[in-house]
Amino acid sequence: MTAPSTRNVSEREARQVAEAAREQDWRKPSFAKELFLGRFRLDLIHPHPTPAAEAVERGEEFLAKLRDFCETKIDGARIEREAQIPDETIAGLKEIGALGMKIDTKYGGLGLTQVYYNKALSLVGSVNPAVGALLSAHQSIGVPQPLKLFGTQEQKDQFLPRLARTDISAFLLTEPDVGSDPARLATMAVPDGDEYVLDGVKLWTTNGVVADLLVVMARVPKSEGHKGGITAFVVEAGSEGITVENRNAFMGLRGIENGVTRFHQVRVPAANRIGPEGAGLKIALTTLNTGRLSLPAMCVGVGKWCLKIAREWSAAREQWGKPVAKHEAVGGKVSFIAATTFALEAVVDLSSQMADEDRNDIRIEAALAKLYGSEMGWLMADELVQIRGGRGFETAESLAARGERAVPAEQVLRDMRINRIFEGSTEIMHLLIAREAVDAHLSVAGDLIDPEKSLGDKGKAAARAGGFYARWLPKLVAGPGQVPGTYAEFGELATHLRFVERTSRKLARSTFYAMSRWQGRMETKQGFLGRIVDIGAELFAMSAACVRAEHLLATGAHGREAHQLADVFCRQARIRVEELFARLWTNTDELDRKVVAGVLTGTYTWLEEGVIDPSGDGPWIADATPGPARRENVHRPIRS
Repeated sequence: MTAPSTRNVSEREARQVAEAAREQDWRKPSFAKELFLGRFRLDLIHPHPTPAAEAVERGEEFLAKLRDFCETKIDGARIEREAQIPDETIAGLKEIGALGMKIDTKYGGLGLTQVYYNKALSLVGSVNPAVGALLSAHQSIGVPQPLKLFGTQEQKDQFLPRLARTDISAFLLTEPDVGSDPARLATMAVPDGDEYVLDGVKLWTTNGVVADLLVVMARVPKSEGHKGGITAFVVEAGSEGITVENRNAFMGLRGIENGVTRFHQVRVPAANRIGPEGAGLKIALTTLNTGRLSLPAMCVGVGKWCLKIAREWSAAREQWGKPVAKHEAVGGKVSFIAATTFALEAVVDLSSQMADEDRNDIRIEAALAKLYGSEMGWLMADELVQIRGGRGFETAESLAARGERAVPAEQVLRDMRINRIFEGSTEIMHLLIAREAVDAHLSVAGDLIDPEKSLGDKGKAAARAGGFYARWLPKLVAGPGQVPGTYAEFGELATHLRFVERTSRKLARSTFYAMSRWQGRMETKQGFLGRIVDIGAELFAMSAACVRAEHLLATGAHGREAHQLADVFCRQARIRVEELFARLWTNTDELDRKVVAGVLTGTYTWLEEGVIDPSGDGPWIADATPGPARRENVHRPIRS
């Protein structure tokens, strides 16, 4: 049996596949979920959770070792120049145990907490983000994490010791015509006795070029004795029939080992299946709940580096008789970088510590951290280039050649751009978070707006909704945020927490009004939903910044300075929040849709005249028809 190169699915089927992969239950409290419902549960994040002393000792010991390795063994300029991480660098990372940071010590790993794993990625990523991407893809979404959560004991015993020390892993979901819509997944895994036979093509396989083990998502056809559906497998990368057909090159992350992998009649033991058939997407999404935190962690590292360069450069560079930082136009950018770096670190550390404690459901917090970190990280890098002026646009190599400090600002900007696309684009993250944010509403009133539900089902839904909203809506009218003196223990930051509480209720009222107005069409209002999510992200960041500042003040570690940074950040965030609220109802969304329709039908092709398209020939999407490889295998496992 062969797989089609693409699958044609309806919009409804695509939604059903995505919905089935969601975690349906909320068995633990969620600060962010409550925030979107208008309930400011400060008690879920304050006092700031702290790691155990033993975890801190183990984490700090490894960070010291990693810092020494980064300073002496990683040549970021060489990686950029050669577009490849040297084999000896990867071998060194294996030697110090960096492949096993998140793997339990009983399997030969380091057993670091999420907090220290993220600190390590932040450190490595500041030297060269391609190295950070290699380690993150291996551990955050590669084989170790899904095995930790869903693997059998036999699978853990077989694979985790290898992954902790010697073997690099990769995660293979995307296909040439499949991005964030997994219902179109075409790679097939056909049962054959005690094995499955894989056929298909995977695109953008980070680590795939050098990987030893793969997590592969493939569709099992439904048949007698087989439930079928999208399923996860651990696959040996050197198996017969696997060909890495291309090592992809990108705008940034020039050292990343990302490729195109073809499977042709690849036999995989049924014992290598992770979880039951049909559970692949749920496994992938659950893995990403904490896996997404690695990306904003590296954005924190970039923010810290941007702040360092901005401070040193804007103090040394003088214009019109004073350092450029003393000019308000530049100083405002420096302040933005400093305040945002503080807040982003607060978001990542808080989310990571909550992940370690496992008391809260952090699926929304992790998604917000990824969304906010990637967007703010890009803005900070862009502002640094602007502060540096022409030198920000010039390469580090060129700067050094003419005798100036080799500051790779333009490289960081290129490297950071992918973060708004990696592991769920900003647009997809908006929709994913929005779906979780309105889950309580859909749980009680979803059948009311489902055209396929019977009148009886709609009647029951109406009764449920009536009871829920009778209890919920009155609580959105007033709250602690309207009472002067509330949260007084936070000092000057109390006013910001009162703002968060008031605004949380306003956000919930706005969401309810929109659902009442648009009902079943709500999911098409992606501009509105994106702004709702962005408001929630700002409120989460404000909360995290205030809680972190108060924690630092209580522990005597730069508390006063932290309060100042949190105060500035919150004032900047409040302005952004007010702008987003204004744009909820005053925007060009409807007009934009009309223009888009015109663009797609060729109404404005006259506007494209007067240019020459330098693009080459070829299809927009490469052919992914299953079959034997037609290219040389560029797979190159790295052996120490």
